Amino acid sequence: MGAADAVPGVSGGTIAFISGIYEELVDTISGVKPSLFKVLFKEDFFSFWKAANGNFVVALLSGIIISYITFMRLAKYLLEEHPILIWSFFFGLIVASIYFVGKQVTKWSVSVILALLIGASLAYYITLLPAMTTNETRLFLFFAGAIAICAMILPGISGSLILIVLGAYKTVSDAIHDVNIQKIIIFAVGAVTGLLSFSHALKWLFKHYKNITLALLTGFIFGSLNKVWPWKETLTWFTNAKGIKEPLLQQSISPFAFKDNQLVLAVILMVVGFLTIFILERLGTKKQ
Repeated sequence: MGAADAVPGVSGGTIAFISGIYEELVDTISGVKPSLFKVLFKEDFFSFWKAANGNFVVALLSGIIISYITFMRLAKYLLEEHPILIWSFFFGLIVASIYFVGKQVTKWSVSVILALLIGASLAYYITLLPAMTTNETRLFLFFAGAIAICAMILPGISGSLILIVLGAYKTVSDAIHDVNIQKIIIFAVGAVTGLLSFSHALKWLFKHYKNITLALLTGFIFGSLNKVWPWKETLTWFTNAKGIKEPLLQQSISPFAFKDNQLVLAVILMVVGFLTIFILERLGTKKQ
């Protein structure tokens, strides 16, 4: 999940889903409520730790942090020097994800198929959206954090992509770069609020409309393929916190439109990404 989140446009939620921990993740987050902390004061720390699913949280967060920090520099280098190759790997990974998430739907119906189409259309539409005008008001920053964090736990939708679309990416990156504590706290409070609220909604959907929810999430992953297509033409650019220009709005084009399309190596990495999901899914199945 940490490695996926280090690449803009790729969702750690996708990895959580195919590795078999997604519903446990949602249940754990939604379990953070006042009654949980009453356990700490009325009983003991070990009861609180068990109720909070502490072992799962520590294992997951440590994995995400270690992977994110170690992979971030490599991802930055690959995105700058070998973008076709890294996007090829993630393209293969996400194609396999569609199959493994979709096969969890136990019964297909008109409503389930409609949810799949809505999810795919919405995710695809988001990948095409141009960025909004940058806004630095406190209320906007709060809601940007709430919306972006929801996207981060949804398979197929990247939180960083949502921040770019909302026009908040530069504001947040500048705040982190300049260590603007006030803006960082406002964004973080919004993120925590959105995460806790959205996790309850997801838990309810899984409980009452599991097949429709699974189909919707499968659609999200399918629609996001446009974002990770390796061969792209950059239409517009934006300037990050360090004053470096980065691609903002891109469109997918044929690999044969590139002089150096690295097609053979790209296909090999797609296969590697595809097979990686089989390994993760096998590990997730053993865990369950």
